[in-house]
Amino acid sequence: MSLLLFIIILFGYLYSTMAQLASNLGTDKISKLLIKQAVPATIGILVMSINMIIDTIFVGQWIGVLAIAAITVVLPIAFLIASLGMGIGIGGSSIISRALGANDSKKAFLTFGNQISLTLILAIFFVLLSNFFSVQILDLFGAKGAILPIASDYFAVIIYGVPFLAFAMMGNPVIRAEGKPKFAMYAMIIPAILNVVLDIIFIKVFDWGMTGAGLATSISFASIGLFILYFFLSSKSELKIIPKNFKLDFSIVKEIVELGIVSVVRQGAISVLMIVLNYSLYTYGGEISISVFGIINRVMMFSLSPVMGVSQGFLPVAGFNIGAKKNQRVIETIKKSILFGSVLGTIVFLAIIIFKEEVIWIFTNDNTLLKTTPNAMLIVFLATPIITMQLIGSAYFQAAGKAMPALLLTLLKQGVFLIPLAYILPKFYGVNGVWWSFPIADVLSTIITLLFLKREIDKNLNS
Repeated sequence: MSLLLFIIILFGYLYSTMAQLASNLGTDKISKLLIKQAVPATIGILVMSINMIIDTIFVGQWIGVLAIAAITVVLPIAFLIASLGMGIGIGGSSIISRALGANDSKKAFLTFGNQISLTLILAIFFVLLSNFFSVQILDLFGAKGAILPIASDYFAVIIYGVPFLAFAMMGNPVIRAEGKPKFAMYAMIIPAILNVVLDIIFIKVFDWGMTGAGLATSISFASIGLFILYFFLSSKSELKIIPKNFKLDFSIVKEIVELGIVSVVRQGAISVLMIVLNYSLYTYGGEISISVFGIINRVMMFSLSPVMGVSQGFLPVAGFNIGAKKNQRVIETIKKSILFGSVLGTIVFLAIIIFKEEVIWIFTNDNTLLKTTPNAMLIVFLATPIITMQLIGSAYFQAAGKAMPALLLTLLKQGVFLIPLAYILPKFYGVNGVWWSFPIADVLSTIITLLFLKREIDKNLNS
């Protein structure tokens, strides 16, 4: 309750004090801009993470341990489809940030209209496809044995909220690109609170089980999509929904896809990773190991939200100043973002060391989970203090509109290192091999990212 009160107070403070104009991104102090951009992004991610944690707690306590495994299987499928919107949003917001920095409002408006068209066409198509092949998709993502019927109940309802989520994930980075991060934060808070309330009603009061959990989540997805739509229809947005801009422009679409594919491929790599993880976990640890990872994954989302917030805050600040050709401000943004994020990552790691057992009690009272999850979680979090370097490095190339290096660096952790490690190491070390795959992948990807980033700074920004 105190956490919710803190969020409400901070929310009100941000509403009354935060600057609105995108042009401030090129003039205000970098540290001030990063705080203005990162804090609301962090709160938004934090609240959404709390939402997913509470979702997991409710199904774990009120439905059962296998329900945690079912959510762990289904949500990556939903987010894979919705990531099309995120990719279009981030790719388009990079164009919009640079267009606003160069005072090219016509290109910014056209890009926004094309983003809307692309998102809705692709999201609806893949939702329909998922409905036809739901059993095959669930099996592929790890809904084995007793997990399958529970996952099916959840998936059958949640899938209808995914187009709204895709639209919201498209619109959220665009709002930040306008220099209005507090509205992006609002969009994350509203569905989180709604989902918690609906979970209690549908699962506890009405006893609708996984169908109720899916319905609560689906309605919350719809609410975030409708709120984003309201923002762009209101006078608060600098970008307007203009029907003539819905007509796809090949050059704009090409640029959106080239930049946005980074985020889509990242989520695609995460989805492939989930397939490999769930296979290895089920093979070497059984259904219970998937539940263990489900808890660790929720804790990871919550605890790393400040680090992710710094990364999200970095994008519009860097993108605007790259478009305005203010290289020294770009360098300062990179350095300060890495510093802030690394400090936050270290704090997170220390908290995990101290409170790892207590955290698990929140989710379940199952003795097997209480015994096996804490040590596994500690291993997974070992490299947390350094992950900001990898996030900011890949985010820089996205902000700069350099699609290929951004794509490569984005794929390093999940695609190049983590997927092979999660498949190979368990063959020698059992289920512990899965847990050790995470810090090894973090260290390797961070080293390579820093080499790329240093070269970029030395070659193009030190002028």
